[in-house]
Amino acid sequence: MNRTTLSLIGAATALAAVTGVAALTGGSSDDADASTKAATRLPVQRSTLLCPTPSSSDVSDTTYTAYTPKRDGVDAKDGAAELLPAQNPADETTDPGGDDGGKDDGKDGGKDGGKGGQAASGGDKPVLPLKEPGKPVTTEESSAGAPALIGTADGRFAPGWTVQQTTTIDAGSGRGLLGTACTAPDTDFWLPGVSTDRNRQDFVHLTNPDDAAAEVDLKLYGPSGRLKPSTDEAITVPPRSTVPVLLSTLTDQRAAAASLHVTARTGRIGAAVQAVDQKAGGDWLPASAVPSTSVAIPGIPKDVTSARLVVFAPGSDDADLKVRLAGPNNAITPAGHESLHVKSGMTAAIDLGDVTKGEPGSLLLTPEGGEGPATPVVAALQVTRGKGSDQETAFIPATAAIERSATAADNRTKGSTLSLVAPRASAKVRVTASAGAGGGSPVSKTYEVKGGTTKALEPPHPTSGKGPYAVTVERLSGGPVHASRMLALSEGGVPMFTIQSLPDDRGTVAVPEAGQDLSLLNDD
Repeated sequence: MNRTTLSLIGAATALAAVTGVAALTGGSSDDADASTKAATRLPVQRSTLLCPTPSSSDVSDTTYTAYTPKRDGVDAKDGAAELLPAQNPADETTDPGGDDGGKDDGKDGGKDGGKGGQAASGGDKPVLPLKEPGKPVTTEESSAGAPALIGTADGRFAPGWTVQQTTTIDAGSGRGLLGTACTAPDTDFWLPGVSTDRNRQDFVHLTNPDDAAAEVDLKLYGPSGRLKPSTDEAITVPPRSTVPVLLSTLTDQRAAAASLHVTARTGRIGAAVQAVDQKAGGDWLPASAVPSTSVAIPGIPKDVTSARLVVFAPGSDDADLKVRLAGPNNAITPAGHESLHVKSGMTAAIDLGDVTKGEPGSLLLTPEGGEGPATPVVAALQVTRGKGSDQETAFIPATAAIERSATAADNRTKGSTLSLVAPRASAKVRVTASAGAGGGSPVSKTYEVKGGTTKALEPPHPTSGKGPYAVTVERLSGGPVHASRMLALSEGGVPMFTIQSLPDDRGTVAVPEAGQDLSLLNDD
């Protein structure tokens, strides 16, 4: 074999390694000059999720549920999915999540669900390892010492992997149901709806999944603009650690409604706010969808007693928005709130009261007619159910549309409500209930959501299923669809509930096809 042949073999091998999942097609080098072939969508190979510290309460119980849907075109053998406890370097000062000496209370996720593992820290035992796609696993933690979790899924478990953290607090500050879907790390988060008011305790939880420290900036914006900082707003999050920060310690100014901007100058993080009201319970406030000129906030409960809309315009221009409520039959304008003007760099908040009037709905924000380009905004809705001392609060952020599919884990046979809104054209979706953590068989149903309306439904249940199960929404055709899931677990007369939005799970990625170009393989 001559030297030229050896060089060609070595170069071709290196080229194949660099292109990875891109396809090397046959043909002459002239074929590479033809029009670029359309990208194909392939399953992602790796996913990372971050779960914040659940609670510091001694009367709290947390359920974790992990799930990966079955997908076509995924290798059926390779891969793993599990979470490990994060370190907490600040637990003696600002940590609302307690110490690391939590009670070891892992429970079996059922005969077919696999062993859940321990959620308490103290070692590197994995939490919620999956055995196969399509079957959720669950575990419970009854301790104030449950840590934040850092998880990775790869291979067949990566596409659509989701983890739900649901905490019940029976009494005291923050009494209620607090739920959040564990989120992917990023570098930029907008969280409208936070507060520095005296009756609120809002902690932003910053979790760093990587082996190098992350430098994070925190900036608060109230109704008159930037809240003057009283301390350094730059936070260092050590490697594979979580740092909770009480927002009211960042400024001496009090704002009932504010917007938090979290930016990682170095590294990447997860960011979520645990908002606790002394009278109206609390919940997790996740980040809003990226700034957009049109916003959908899906899944307002039909029995909401009050709703507060919080909007922020992060750009250099003011925003003029039309406010509409998409109900079961059509979209209407809430009386007295036809439009909203949001000044640049300022947080606007309006109280909508019992806006749904006994019917489920979703808020749609679109640009008001006028000259010039529309201004992107971020938004969130704080909703309250119940009255007096029996109130409970949850948050719904602006939610991106489901492009292909999205999943909510930890559904129960009672108390789960799925809300779907099609802001423009009608859409057809398929909703699939997975097997339960204790067994059973999946069930799928197809629904049509008419344009400009919200469809609120009890999701299908698995056949003969036991334990928590997952619900996957797939958009089959039509216009954009936005979704959320409400989990309600009333206790002692308090209508405890939590709402999780369902953005697209990004389970696939576009990969362009590569053409073979042997002109690159020259032997000197």
